[in-house]
Amino acid sequence: MHSLKEIQLKCNKQFIVDFDGGKLSSDGGLLLIREFLHTLGIESLLKSCFKTNDTALFRIHKDNENLLQMIYQIFGTYYEDNCADDLRCDPVLSAVLGKEALASQPTLSSFFNRMDDDTLRQFDSIMQQLRQKVYSIKMPEFVLFDIDTTLLPTYGKQEGEGFNYHYQAHGCHPLLCYGGLTGDLIRTQLRDGTDYCSKEAAAFMEPIITEYRKNYPDIQLYARGDSGFAAPELYDLFEDNDANMPSV
Repeated sequence: MHSLKEIQLKCNKQFIVDFDGGKLSSDGGLLLIREFLHTLGIESLLKSCFKTNDTALFRIHKDNENLLQMIYQIFGTYYEDNCADDLRCDPVLSAVLGKEALASQPTLSSFFNRMDDDTLRQFDSIMQQLRQKVYSIKMPEFVLFDIDTTLLPTYGKQEGEGFNYHYQAHGCHPLLCYGGLTGDLIRTQLRDGTDYCSKEAAAFMEPIITEYRKNYPDIQLYARGDSGFAAPELYDLFEDNDANMPSV
């Protein structure tokens, strides 16, 4: 059985019917995301500031490229690293990353396994530099730190998983700090599922408060949390740094 790929119409030679289909994608919006990241200089920032402790002498897919690929995948709602196998030749993702083929699932899984404390410190530094870029455009008069936790469900024996009585489910119980007015994620820290919500919350917030007091002394600081964060050490941290924490 023969398959027709192209037909030129006899009535008008300029019309051609093509059954090839071409390279199609439903992720055209990522081109606008790429423009936004490029404008903020995120691509060059990751290239200069992000590197895992990798023992390999050569890799086709660099660390900063793998991180960017996961950022774009998350924007496209492809949250799992195993989605990469289906997306390797996606024309839009290939275009925004400037690569003929994306990293595969095994490559990304290996990349995630190289994450360590150094990587986390690099993420904190990158977030600080991004804040400087954003605040150089428009400095806010005040910032409201929303402190909260959430449950990341687990379905096996992952490190740190545990039964959380508040959520009545197994998982990890990370700390989160959002900008209360913008919704921007300022910082996050993964913790064991059994940890109480305010455990180590003061140590978690201290580098954020220190950064704002050092780099943005004119910004008024406020913090908000539910009753689970009524911890003396957290109140002391905010009071010592002239940050207000209203009751919720």
